[in-house]
Amino acid sequence: MQIKFDANQDFQIQAIEAVANLFDGQPRAKTQIMSALGFAALPNQLNLTSKELLTNLNTVQEQNEIDLDKELISIERVVETAEGKQLVRFFNFSVEMETGTGKTYVYLRTAFELFRRYGFRKYVVVVPSVAVREGVLKTLEITRAHFKKEYDNTPYRYYAYDSANLSQVRQFALSESIEIMVMTIDSFNKASNVINQTTDRLQGETPIHLVQATRPILILDEPQNMESELRIAALTALNPLFALRYSATHRNPYNLVHRLTPYEAYRQGLVKRVEVAGVEKEADENQVYLRLDEVKSEKKTFTAKIAVHALMKTGIVKEQVVTVKPGDSLEKKANRPEYADFVVEEINVGDQAVLFTNNTEIRVGEARGSDKEAIFEAQIRYTIQEHFRKQKRLREHGVKVLSLFFIDRVDNYANEDGIIRVLFNKAFNELRANSEFKDTAPEKVQAAYFASRKTKTGEIIYEDSKTGESEKDKEAYDLIMKDKERLMSFEESVCFIFSHSALREGWDSPNVFQICTLNQTASEFKKRQEIGRGVRLAINQQGDRVRDENVNVLTVIANESYENYVSKYQGELESEYGTGVASPRLGNARRPKTAQLRKGFELKPEFKELWSRIKHKTRYAVTIDSQKLVTDVVKELNEETIRTPKIVARRAKLEAKGDTFTTIQTAERTWDEGYKANTLPNITEVISSLLERTTPPVRLTKNTLLEIFKQSSKSNREAALKNPFEFASVASRIIKTKLADQLVEGIQYEKLNEYYEMTQFVSIPSWEDNLVPSPHSIYDHVVFDSEVEREFVRGLEAREDVKLYVKLPLWFTVPTPIGEYNPDWAIVLEKKNDDDEVEDVLYLVRETKDTRNLDDLRPDERRKIISGKRHFQNALDVDYDVIVSAKEL
Repeated sequence: MQIKFDANQDFQIQAIEAVANLFDGQPRAKTQIMSALGFAALPNQLNLTSKELLTNLNTVQEQNEIDLDKELISIERVVETAEGKQLVRFFNFSVEMETGTGKTYVYLRTAFELFRRYGFRKYVVVVPSVAVREGVLKTLEITRAHFKKEYDNTPYRYYAYDSANLSQVRQFALSESIEIMVMTIDSFNKASNVINQTTDRLQGETPIHLVQATRPILILDEPQNMESELRIAALTALNPLFALRYSATHRNPYNLVHRLTPYEAYRQGLVKRVEVAGVEKEADENQVYLRLDEVKSEKKTFTAKIAVHALMKTGIVKEQVVTVKPGDSLEKKANRPEYADFVVEEINVGDQAVLFTNNTEIRVGEARGSDKEAIFEAQIRYTIQEHFRKQKRLREHGVKVLSLFFIDRVDNYANEDGIIRVLFNKAFNELRANSEFKDTAPEKVQAAYFASRKTKTGEIIYEDSKTGESEKDKEAYDLIMKDKERLMSFEESVCFIFSHSALREGWDSPNVFQICTLNQTASEFKKRQEIGRGVRLAINQQGDRVRDENVNVLTVIANESYENYVSKYQGELESEYGTGVASPRLGNARRPKTAQLRKGFELKPEFKELWSRIKHKTRYAVTIDSQKLVTDVVKELNEETIRTPKIVARRAKLEAKGDTFTTIQTAERTWDEGYKANTLPNITEVISSLLERTTPPVRLTKNTLLEIFKQSSKSNREAALKNPFEFASVASRIIKTKLADQLVEGIQYEKLNEYYEMTQFVSIPSWEDNLVPSPHSIYDHVVFDSEVEREFVRGLEAREDVKLYVKLPLWFTVPTPIGEYNPDWAIVLEKKNDDDEVEDVLYLVRETKDTRNLDDLRPDERRKIISGKRHFQNALDVDYDVIVSAKEL
């Protein structure tokens, strides 16, 4: 299997452009060995001033509908260099992308784009763990052919930093090609690390000093794990030019430039839908049940929230969360004598624990009184049953199903008599008889990966396991961490993966369809983090993404109730985005329900007529009015200021107290008057720079670009000859915007003799809580993704003139110059006269937005709607509009 990559996915291109556009106006660096910090190196260089960077940042944020920052956020520390202690200061820019949407691909491609535009060539990818490192290296391996094709065989090297191979550090410093060095944060955050030590292998030099000389660009993968003072100091010690931070769950977003939220990823069909199967013990009030949910201190008062089985006024025993402080009795809180021995003696915020007078101690997330083995067995059986069911259904799609188990203790699986291993083998043997696994032994389908470290000899030691290293350990490590293609192949029998914590972050597989958390306690890991291991869209045996929403469903088998799980997930989103945020709807796997196609829907006259009108596919042609494009570009270009090259002097002042520096002041001064270019003005260089920056779908001719230059103001022409790259940077940004607008404004659609078939409509598996009754739809229920959609359906149903409607499926798309467009609704509406007689029947396509003013929408969103309107109204003669509610039909 070879996984295929699509270079034209809008949501990824937007993230790449957001970072690349931060440096508009930066001249492309020339290949030149320089002396930096006492070493010869070919370093990255940034010529933009702080003010120019902030202007670019705000432009990008405005384009991406992100609140504008008033200042650049930097990290400053004094670090040890080859020339003594020096102040290091670098800016940070953040990209937030939901897990499973190709974050690693995006930041690697961004490195290529920054090289193409600006000549930035030295990158250090910093990761929090071995699992993440192996994932990055794997992505670099499988994208090699893809990036060579997309970037015209640009030479580049990548490798994991290896303290036993320090020659790679010298290569990193001197190379003219793109260099991508992948490092775990722990490999350079201590004074004892090899990279921080003087070594004879580099003729007495210190490896980190060579890295410092290159001014590397840091790409931080999961930077929320690098926020401690020790780790911030380690990042600063690399002397970075700037840092690009990529995560779905930033703890500190710094200067945010792009955001793809969980809801947007879900709404656009970029990730799997998620359902939760809660497993917990019920109807056993005889045992004393405790679960510690929270410990906190406020104004010297210590409190804890504990779940108990309380006796309600109705006489029913029910789980209830109570707040306690030292001295409180759970007997009084629960109104049950069974809790008489449980009086709070101590609340320990540091240990996140509560101690009772009977010497019982419980930690946050821990539960007492639940039957661990029975719950484990129920979770494992459910996971295996779901695995067998899905594999039977998805085999025809060429998709191999994987299940991932997170276990509470390594020994519960690693040992031959470990409870999890024993329960899994027992359940697998009992359930396999009626499945395609009937002739497969349970040992053949399992593999495990636990935290590891390398010895000086390169041997892998599995620290969590008592059994230590074995050949089987190595095989499992290579399969899970390095050979994801084989893991997803039907030729490989392993399909159940066990891990403790090493795979909770940074590792994922597109074909994980079940995640089972086998813990004595409710999981302490974030739900988004947990779900993230399996939300990536599935891949078939040909290496293609499968975009069928009925295939892409992830089941989480949780050791808590569905309600608790969803509440915690929603709480995580609200803590990050604020209350009232739209979020993906997690289905209840215990309450599945299907939106059924109505029998004979295809024979219904209203639908037959509606479908005959909207089913046709089209192709588009665009007309470019070169003179209008030149006029529009020049008009806006003349309002811009083309900056001339300048000399920038930056000064830092350090004040020391004892051995530490406590106060840092910086100053910046620029000169551009009297600046003399080293070379004679060259119009060809101006046009070449501009040509290089105007890319498909339409590449402008040299004559058109020359005309833009000639019609520009005299001051801009003079500035362009002094700084052709700056002129090209500003002009190309305006050209792209005006060109995109003109492509859409002049787009013409032609109806083809090709169309979508009615047979593509199928019943949609979902869950009770995600369905709304729809008597007037071709389905008995509509699957809604948000409260806005549910209210829209209710609004349609409340109208007597709506005879029929359908929520258009993801496969129903319209081609546009800026990507595929999926319209929202197709509706049949009766138009009546004053005597309540049907005067006409209208066949409508409607897009629902929170505004009808297209100028309030994102530019690409607006352009897709304009294209959609041309497709339906001009080519298919179908009424199309944007509305806010069903009242506006």
